[in-house]
Amino acid sequence: MQNTLNNYIPEQAIPHVLNLLKHDNLVVKVKKERKTRHGDYRKLPNNKHQISINANLNKYRFLITLIHEIAHLEAFQKYGNLIKPHGKEWKQTFQHLMLPVLNPDVFPMQLLPLLAKHFKNPKASSDTDTQLALALKQFDEPNNKDYVFQVPLGKSFKLYNGRVFVKGQKRVKRIECIEVTTGKMYLFNPNAEVEILNE
Repeated sequence: MQNTLNNYIPEQAIPHVLNLLKHDNLVVKVKKERKTRHGDYRKLPNNKHQISINANLNKYRFLITLIHEIAHLEAFQKYGNLIKPHGKEWKQTFQHLMLPVLNPDVFPMQLLPLLAKHFKNPKASSDTDTQLALALKQFDEPNNKDYVFQVPLGKSFKLYNGRVFVKGQKRVKRIECIEVTTGKMYLFNPNAEVEILNE
């Protein structure tokens, strides 16, 4: 496992993560990119636990995502299966597991204040934290994509699956966008990656 981790997370975080992975019946899989999630945790019918993480994440996002998923496993084991997936028990567990790696040996200095702020009350996805998502994106491979919140009002953009939308007004957290072919309105996470169309 250590050899695999060397390819995906900062070297200084490996001892901590190896320690966190010392769970019976836990399998970690690195998968091809999934557009709708960075990773997931599942309890399998045979009582084994499976965590999967997208292979295309930069090492800082990979580390955050991996610990996010381990926090699900540990929170369910400690508090039982009736807790909310991203409720207070998971938040406390995630904070506790992240604390040892929130330092300049693991993360670049410019990320630390944003991470400290984020982990006061971690969200279900780091992508909903606009500042943190933008800061993490600078460590991604260049992909010529923009975020929905960067698309000018009334401008068209395309998703990875080819569907075209026009950006509308912002609600409290999400942005109204109209699908061009159906006229239906959808609510977008401001940090969804899209391709702005030049009309």
